Amino acid sequence: MQVPLQFEFQNDQTFASFFPGNNAEIVAQLQALATNGQEQQIFIWGDAGSGKSHLLQACCQQAKLVGKDPFYLAFDADNLPAPTLLEGLEDLELVCFDNIQTLADHIDWEHALFAFYNTHRQNNHKLLLAADCPPKFLGFDLPDLKTRMAWGLTLKIQPLRDDQLIEALTYKAHFLGFDIPPAVGRFLLNHYVHDLAALWLLLDKIDRATLAAQRKLTIPFLKQILADET
Repeated sequence: MQVPLQFEFQNDQTFASFFPGNNAEIVAQLQALATNGQEQQIFIWGDAGSGKSHLLQACCQQAKLVGKDPFYLAFDADNLPAPTLLEGLEDLELVCFDNIQTLADHIDWEHALFAFYNTHRQNNHKLLLAADCPPKFLGFDLPDLKTRMAWGLTLKIQPLRDDQLIEALTYKAHFLGFDIPPAVGRFLLNHYVHDLAALWLLLDKIDRATLAAQRKLTIPFLKQILADET
């Protein structure tokens, strides 16, 4: 058996740090998957910045806490490893594949994933998949592989409503250890509301900037941080 590559846990990407919005049921399903729930497979999909990668990482960390052996892999269409990476993963209790849609048109990967899928499922292990579309829209050449992607639960991550965005910012900032006054939050959203992925990355930079400067977050200070980004 080939020993699978190790991956780096993102320690800040836990269920506790995820703002659920209208996705509390999805969070509950994934928490069950990571522990001793009955579901064997879950497929989640949603827009960029909706939290798919965060939830997959959170699942892995939860599984680790209860003594399971998880694995996470985010596929990158421009930098795909060899399909032999999957060798040995069928023995792991929880496998999480992110950006599964990027494997479309890579027939060697599709065949390898199909073989992994069958063996991993026969071993009665858990599988969590994430993509930017539901299974029926995956561009796989192997129809049987596309069918298997939909064998378990398929759940759509609901986007945050406008009135939830300030709450989400406050929640995430508080988890990082700093406060975002409402006026500052509104200013930030006016600049980044259409790019949630960049917004969450910016929160980390704001956290580092406030710590380094030992300053509270104000609109002038936020403008300075934003100016440094350009």
